[in-house]
Amino acid sequence: MRSATDQLEGLLGRAPESVSAVRPIGDGWEAEVEVLEIERIPETTSVMAGYRVTLDAEGELMSYERVRRYTRGQTDRRA
Repeated sequence: MRSATDQLEGLLGRAPESVSAVRPIGDGWEAEVEVLEIERIPETTSVMAGYRVTLDAEGELMSYERVRRYTRGQTDRRA
């Protein structure tokens, strides 16, 4: 995952803050990565983004897509 987050940072120009999920898929992995997109004051109003990242079996980044944007202070309404 460290290699994948480094690769994602290189593409986005922003460092991922956390990996919230990792799951095996076929011949690789899928991860959900949280990235700070817009820093604001107070910090709870900063804009975050969740990315779905697909990796091959060796951990190389194959694809990524932004799946949601939200403010840092927002709670997730999904159960």
